Amino acid sequence: MFQQITKGIKISVKTKANGTSYRNNRLYYVFSYYITIENKSSDTVKLTDRFWKIFDSLNQTEIVSGEGVVGQTPVLKPNDTYTYSSGCFLESNIGAMKGFYTMINMQTFEQFKVIIPTFQLSTKTLLN
Repeated sequence: MFQQITKGIKISVKTKANGTSYRNNRLYYVFSYYITIENKSSDTVKLTDRFWKIFDSLNQTEIVSGEGVVGQTPVLKPNDTYTYSSGCFLESNIGAMKGFYTMINMQTFEQFKVIIPTFQLSTKTLLN
């Protein structure tokens, strides 16, 4: 598990390799990631945006950004936890992801970035 705390917001990431899939006659390795966001601060915060850098050892880095996560912009009160899962397709069986969430402190309306730690994506054959 990969973890990082920024301004009292703890991000934990677990990953899973899900085999392969063909899209447009190309072989891709399919990965899932499971993210838990814990508000360990004393303020209520709202996740508004995400920014990802996806590294594929056989491809260029892909940038993905947008509003919220999996169609939601969760509000976390102190001690709240929010968990979601998503995934990505890589052309190689090894890669990595990193990024950040943009959040707003709902008391002060201060906008801030919460770092998502770099996490590895690799198939089991590479882990042995």
